[in-house]
Amino acid sequence: MADRKQFQNVTAPDPELMRLLAASRNIPVTEDELREQRISFAFGNAPDSELITKDSVRFASKHIRLLP
Repeated sequence: MADRKQFQNVTAPDPELMRLLAASRNIPVTEDELREQRISFAFGNAPDSELITKDSVRFASKHIRLLP
């Protein structure tokens, strides 16, 4: 089978990056860190608007509740 171009010339992973990944593998994520990740995700996926800021997303995340 022919080699795929995407797998040709693959470089070795950065040793420093691999060390950092290994060091962080067993560190638990706190609730505050997880909440900030969710806020960052929502902000990053929001449409471009001057009205939407990270603080407005943070405010909305605290005040919008889903119905049970």
